[in-house]
Amino acid sequence: MSAPTVPATPTAARPDADTLRRLPKAVLHDHLDGGLRPATVVELAESVGHTLPTTDPDELAAWYVEAADSGDLVRYIATFEHTLAVMQTREGLLRTAEEYVLDLAADGVVYGEVRYAPELMLNGGLTLAEVVETVQEGLAAGMAKAAAAGTPVRVGTLLCGMRMWDRTRATADLAVAFRDAGVVGFDIAGAEDGFPPADHLDAFAHLRRENVPFTIHAGEAHGLPSIHQALQVCGAQRIGHGVRITDDIVDGKLGRLAGWVRDRRVALEMCPTSNLQTGAAASVAEHPITALKDLGFRVTLNTDNRLVSGTTMTREMALLVEEAGWGVEDLRTVTVNAVKSAFLPFDERKALIEDVVLPGYASAL
Repeated sequence: MSAPTVPATPTAARPDADTLRRLPKAVLHDHLDGGLRPATVVELAESVGHTLPTTDPDELAAWYVEAADSGDLVRYIATFEHTLAVMQTREGLLRTAEEYVLDLAADGVVYGEVRYAPELMLNGGLTLAEVVETVQEGLAAGMAKAAAAGTPVRVGTLLCGMRMWDRTRATADLAVAFRDAGVVGFDIAGAEDGFPPADHLDAFAHLRRENVPFTIHAGEAHGLPSIHQALQVCGAQRIGHGVRITDDIVDGKLGRLAGWVRDRRVALEMCPTSNLQTGAAASVAEHPITALKDLGFRVTLNTDNRLVSGTTMTREMALLVEEAGWGVEDLRTVTVNAVKSAFLPFDERKALIEDVVLPGYASAL
């Protein structure tokens, strides 16, 4: 079914562009290899001898959005060929990780979780552990520079296993090994339909034994069975995307799975622009994030892939303001939701909400 028809209820005057830029933001679902700067892709591609569709950064940025705007998740994923090609060396990983953090800071993000699959970055001779160590080094450099510039941002890492292949247990082992070195959790990513989460039960069981939290991409290209399996069979604490939970809502009445997701405060990592590109939603105005928010679900707002979707957190907020009638209080709600569901200790989440997020929104109300 389409998104449940619960009208948006603007709770404050619509914020202007300057206010949106200044609002503190939190992003839980953002892929490192989907958020490179176009100019960086061009420069690194030249250094490693990789051929791009174009070497003009502006044209490359436009190419990404056009190529990804296919209405198909598999074709959307195929656009990552060129970013991954420049992320196979220590130099490429250091630069892209540092710039990732600086770009979040410039966008007003105060907390972010970046995810990537180490197994996709081995073609230059690095080991899985070396990939993680290098990315963490780049992220730390970015956080230090952002703090020195007066725009501090904290970034945690989610390691992704690719659900189409058989290295998820090895990646889960990495998440455990680096849990005290900046890695805060785990995910599985890649083509969803035909590759159910339960194929990777060994990895998830290991993570549960080791008390490492994880999220699972589900309910985007595949429907309710993938969400049910991710939660009830695999034990995920959050759901990546989850837009298809609306299939279990009829005339505002929640089915058993939708009720579980709402009542247990399972965070839905929703990515409006990306969902439009992959055909998981028809428009921002009709995207389920608004109706689910109004029904009390713990929805969060995310970018997914900033280069591929041509977006930022500020832009995602602006689209919801302009096309779905959101106000500052709605944006505050999803930001607080994200921090509440971050893979951080409770006291750190509480301090971030009370000391950073709420004061930042209070100044805008």
